[in-house]
Amino acid sequence: MFMNLQQVMAFMPHRDPFLFIDSVSRVELPESLKGQKGPFKPNELVGGKTWCDFFVRPDLKILEGHFPDYPILPGVVQVEMMAQASAFLMVHAINGPIESAKLDVALLGVDRAKFRKPVLPGMKLELSTVLTKVRGPMTTYDAQIHCDGELMSEASFLASLRIIQ
Repeated sequence: MFMNLQQVMAFMPHRDPFLFIDSVSRVELPESLKGQKGPFKPNELVGGKTWCDFFVRPDLKILEGHFPDYPILPGVVQVEMMAQASAFLMVHAINGPIESAKLDVALLGVDRAKFRKPVLPGMKLELSTVLTKVRGPMTTYDAQIHCDGELMSEASFLASLRIIQ
């Protein structure tokens, strides 16, 4: 495991009930950086990947209203969890301990979102992201959510991401 829940919370500004990452299983640098030591500039991380995990707890508050007789994790929450997962590649851009950096993030746009299968309580999800473009603080990612190897949803999105040290 790359990061446990406590480390996730040290890095991310999100908190329950809006933190949708339980752990980060791994972060992979782009091929051009493998074997090198960071910190790296965000634009050097294009092609880097992250894998995170989230268990859809049956007691999630949002499931009470979506829907009471057939709880399904909303698509907007799935997009948010993909966006949260994408941020962890930036741990390689921090100069110093993770706890010393503050993350300023904002989701700015979503493209090609597809919700292929319903995400239900009790599912253990694997979120994967790839950084595809960086222009200043603007970052673009492709992301997917899988459960037991099956593609549940996917999206491309634009985010503003700044590390304040």
